Amino acid sequence: MVGFIAIGMVLLLMLWVMITYNRLIMLKNRVRNSWSQVDVVLKNRFDLIPNLVETVKGYAAHEKETLSHLTELRTTYASARSVQDKMGASGEVGGLMNRLLMVAESYPELKANENFLYLKQQASAIEDKVRFARQFYNDAVEAYNTAAMSFPANLLAGMFNFRQEQFFHIDAAEKSVPQVKFE
Repeated sequence: MVGFIAIGMVLLLMLWVMITYNRLIMLKNRVRNSWSQVDVVLKNRFDLIPNLVETVKGYAAHEKETLSHLTELRTTYASARSVQDKMGASGEVGGLMNRLLMVAESYPELKANENFLYLKQQASAIEDKVRFARQFYNDAVEAYNTAAMSFPANLLAGMFNFRQEQFFHIDAAEKSVPQVKFE
């Protein structure tokens, strides 16, 4: 009788390990998938930048530094290897895109330009998608981190090297209100 109880306990423990391990794998894959969605939306944003920059360039020659910096950040993002590096480049671009669109508002001819209006509409739609994708990513990270840190799953997570994922944070550049100065 004691043998059956011991075998039953071992089987229950093995069942718990399998279920918990599979749940952690599912949540980790959800985090990877949601980051992939963020990455796709950010790539769309970066693909839009050259067209937007070229359209604005003729009207806002004195904003050459902002336009050059946007182009550099696009290259930085494309060559980034880690999620953290991509998040950093994305944060800087968000602030610069806002500044660029505010500068463009000061040029009546540009505001009436069909190309610019279309690109501005596309930029606005992409920024909305970026916000939603970031939110979905952070929700997936929260679910995964909570599962991996909760007792007793944290014991299994530690044994199988399930590490915490980083949330997508807004950096100071994106939080600040862009300042437009004409010199």
